Amino acid sequence: MQGMGEEGEVCPFEFNFDEKTFKTGDTVSFRVNGSLEGFPFVGTLVEVHDDYVIIAGDPNEPEKRYRGTRESRPMVDYSEI
Repeated sequence: MQGMGEEGEVCPFEFNFDEKTFKTGDTVSFRVNGSLEGFPFVGTLVEVHDDYVIIAGDPNEPEKRYRGTRESRPMVDYSEI
């Protein structure tokens, strides 16, 4: 993520920030509201719908899925975490 590492350090993720081109398998940066607001999260899109996406956000729990808004950085409701 920009500005979060050492100077000159490159982010290890390549994100799709264009919600119009989202497809299954894309890596996205997503947000969570509530007490986690402001923290960046990384996930993989597992479903893409007209007005929402389903994100796999925890590689240790691949069955855990989050529903997010379909925008450049999807918003996930804290109640799903």
